[in-house]
Amino acid sequence: MHPSDCLGRHAAKSFLSDPVTPTRVGDLMAQEREYHISIAPGEMPPSVLLPGDPDRARLIAERFFKKPVEVAHKREYWSFRGEYEGAPVGVCSTGIGCPSAAIALEELVRVGCNTFVRVGTAGAIDPSLNAGDLVIFTGVVRDDGTSRQYVPIEFPAVADPGLVMALSESAGRRGARYRTGIGHTKDAFYSEYPGLVADPNRMKDRWNTLRRANVIATEMESAALFIIGQLRGVRVGSICVIVGESIDKESRIIEKPRIDELTCIALDALSKLGSVAK
Repeated sequence: MHPSDCLGRHAAKSFLSDPVTPTRVGDLMAQEREYHISIAPGEMPPSVLLPGDPDRARLIAERFFKKPVEVAHKREYWSFRGEYEGAPVGVCSTGIGCPSAAIALEELVRVGCNTFVRVGTAGAIDPSLNAGDLVIFTGVVRDDGTSRQYVPIEFPAVADPGLVMALSESAGRRGARYRTGIGHTKDAFYSEYPGLVADPNRMKDRWNTLRRANVIATEMESAALFIIGQLRGVRVGSICVIVGESIDKESRIIEKPRIDELTCIALDALSKLGSVAK
């Protein structure tokens, strides 16, 4: 199934080209808004996609949601709500890295959301992965600082099993190239380049150790999201598109990751699974 099949019934005019701006949720609700994301209880549906890039949140809403509504835009957090396959769904950007992602998730839980899928990008660690492949993380190595502020390092960061299954089934139905496995979450994007760190040999050894342990890809948000999801009793999953080849290779970045396919898979999974009452 082609990603365009997912777009057909839900694509809307570009918010930027349409002279009528998308409906904006007004400040009519009496509830106090969350400090960072500026969302009040009841303004977002239970199921929410979590891209990192604010512009990607807007694009997801305008391309995939029926009746898209801008909820709030403050700092790195841009949020929208709408419908997909007749069910309410939301999207909220998290910014880059675990600290800002943790804030987004904590505050979204506080306003009533309970089912989340990170939709983002990752760099390959497993050399068999190619740019454009999709990865669905069953858990991640906690090489970040944020999750350590919540629980000891021995505590595992794992995805919700139901979301892992739903994402895998959705990817399979669409014929996507995807892998499930353990990911890696880091704090410093450029630390994966040995030439940019103080001890390149130690860094190379670190990446080789992760590869020998069959870690498939590296990114910057899932550890905090998984840990907070476990602590707050909400569902969290993560699916990423590989935008960089294996760390051995000089040329890493591709220009056109398959974000449409990634988004369709995540939305289909949420639609199939449904949100869980908490």
